[in-house]
Amino acid sequence: QVQLVESGGGLVQAGDSLRLSCAASGLTFSSYAMGWFRQAPGKDREFVAAVSWSGGVTHYADYVKGRFTISRNNARNTVYLEMNSLKPDDAAVYYCAADSTHRDPSSAGSRYDYWGQGTQVTVSS
Repeated sequence: QVQLVESGGGLVQAGDSLRLSCAASGLTFSSYAMGWFRQAPGKDREFVAAVSWSGGVTHYADYVKGRFTISRNNARNTVYLEMNSLKPDDAAVYYCAADSTHRDPSSAGSRYDYWGQGTQVTVSS
């Protein structure tokens, strides 16, 4: 059974940083591209960042580029999202996702087979 468990969310002030983690089990983690998505109340889910199976290739949404960094540790079956200079617009539930078919990162949510339950990020102004 595949499980993705996010952690690290919380309440921060604008300008602060947070590091999200997503621990994976039940899959050959090193074979999967991984992604982070987010969904704010009343809005559609949107892509944030993705990383290739090896960690060598990353892809970011324009609105987080330069502020967020995605990385992975295949030995620990974990993917991370380092978020700096947080803005109120970054507030959302953040989800990690695993793509079992491709090794390269993608912004298309439809490519991801498995999703975590999400972790809340709240940013006060």
